[in-house]
Amino acid sequence: MSAPTAEMVVGVVVTHKRRELLAESLKVLAAQDRPLDHLIVVDNAAEPEVGELVASQPVPTTYLPSRHNLGGAGGFALGMLHALALGADWVWCADDDGRPEGPEVLSTLLDCARRHRLGQVSPVVVNIDAPDDLAFPLRRGLVWRRKRSELFTDTETPGHDDLLPGIASLMNGALFTADTLDATGVPDLRLFFRGDEVEMHRRLARSGIGFGTCLTTAYLHPDGSDEFRPILGGRMHTQYPDNEVKRFFTYRNRGYLMSQPGMRKLLPQEYARFAWYFLVQQRDPAGFREWMRLRRLGRAERFGRP
Repeated sequence: MSAPTAEMVVGVVVTHKRRELLAESLKVLAAQDRPLDHLIVVDNAAEPEVGELVASQPVPTTYLPSRHNLGGAGGFALGMLHALALGADWVWCADDDGRPEGPEVLSTLLDCARRHRLGQVSPVVVNIDAPDDLAFPLRRGLVWRRKRSELFTDTETPGHDDLLPGIASLMNGALFTADTLDATGVPDLRLFFRGDEVEMHRRLARSGIGFGTCLTTAYLHPDGSDEFRPILGGRMHTQYPDNEVKRFFTYRNRGYLMSQPGMRKLLPQEYARFAWYFLVQQRDPAGFREWMRLRRLGRAERFGRP
């Protein structure tokens, strides 16, 4: 997988009404020591001031305003397909509320992918306010990792001390080869947001393509660990987003995901965790009934928006 220097790396960012945060993200993306060959920004709010911001970047850019909110799933699908149409060899994804930890993230990811012959590689996604903490807890079996340092205990393969194979956070800083996107496809527009990255991860895991997390570089992201509520004294966790819209998409989309090949084996654990959380820990039968209703919508592929 040795790569010529002429390979084209295209960045894809999806945004929606976060111009100030987007500006911080683009500042770091455009200052990588391995410069992006092109930067695509998909704007789900089609705001003129965002178009002006994109045009002011010091790298070649394409601004794609969408008057229909495509969500994160549709936005990344549009951006990835546009990147492939431009001739991208690598597609590097970012969002508007996070950013690479510094100017060497892209070059580190490229080096890691080439050394380990990966079709996809992600940085560690850490809390933007406390970079020693993971932005999202990571489960290995029944053990949850919450610290960046804890991930190194999972690297047991000789020669892979900088790589956590078979696990990657998508889309925060995720780097894909064009061949990988040809094999796995792009995110599913129907999911809108919440779960689209899990569905892409499912496809990666079933594709046979090598992928993983590079432990020597990071992507800064707002903390998302509050959604993961401990149960059974912290031995397990379940997810309870902080508002009704997030819960709708999270639970509906998980209903779809859990019916897909590669995910069905997790169903008994899924029922056990949510039943315990709603019925035993929270004493909330109505919440459990709503969870059941939403997951049935997903399983039946009823993808309307609330």
